[in-house]
Amino acid sequence: MNLSIIIPLLNEEESLPELVQRIGQVVDAMGITYELLFIDDGSTDRSWKIITELKEKFSFIRAIKFRRNYGKSAALQIGFQDCKGEVVITMDADLQDSPEEIPDLYKMIYDDGFDLVSGWKKKRHDPLGKTIPSKLFNGTTRKLSGIPLHDFNCGLKAYKGELVKAIEVYGEMHRYIPVIAHAAGFTKITEKVVTHHARKHGVSKFGLERVMRGYLDLASIMFVGKFGKRPMHFFGSMGTVLGFIGVGLLTYLTICKLFLEQEGIASRPLFYLGMLLVIVGVQLFIAGFLAEMISRVSPHRNTYAIEAEI
Repeated sequence: MNLSIIIPLLNEEESLPELVQRIGQVVDAMGITYELLFIDDGSTDRSWKIITELKEKFSFIRAIKFRRNYGKSAALQIGFQDCKGEVVITMDADLQDSPEEIPDLYKMIYDDGFDLVSGWKKKRHDPLGKTIPSKLFNGTTRKLSGIPLHDFNCGLKAYKGELVKAIEVYGEMHRYIPVIAHAAGFTKITEKVVTHHARKHGVSKFGLERVMRGYLDLASIMFVGKFGKRPMHFFGSMGTVLGFIGVGLLTYLTICKLFLEQEGIASRPLFYLGMLLVIVGVQLFIAGFLAEMISRVSPHRNTYAIEAEI
């Protein structure tokens, strides 16, 4: 199959008929084989009923419904596991992403040979409460990762099929997929300016609680990308350095006690600092061994309860 279009959704009943019709018109004109894969992230409105009705009219639709809401990363991960296309495009279901961008994104992957093309919503139609945190995230991620993208969190992206099978997303890590892909060895990453439309129906799922989660996930990605296969190098190095400093301080105090006959060694701040550094160093070293053991076991963290499938 040439193309898989993955659309995670949550309570987007009003947008779905127009979205499917526009995608069908655009991709049919391309003359390629394709599938449209909906991942319903536990919608409580009529979204799933509408998808089943649309399936009767459009044979290219496939769909999976979660039993409850797990989040966008979970929906994308299941979509990545289940899709069949040589090229994979993800987009949001709220009609803010334009299906008319699909042919150019497909060409950049299939013909131009990029591993990942990220949409850049250069002109956004979102409130300040969403655009300002997004700019902060993008600036921080760009600086820490070294990947020169303007909009990491844009839902409209295109990928090589082999890329989505090689990565894993969970938590709120969908916004950092370019960083995860780069760490996995897919370095041909670029961006394309895409049209961003104001929301027609429903309400945004963005909330302030995602700000803290996003930064925590960024810290996780940066750590896992560098030390995920060798955690002992991180914990062991820190533990060794702190342990040596602690032993050095305690050795100095011991010399002062034995040869310089200084009194009150045990009450000096250096004594407690040395003991603390030795203890923390040993704990970090042990943490490194445990992390090495855990890293050799499959995490099984992307298992979700599925209620229905088309």
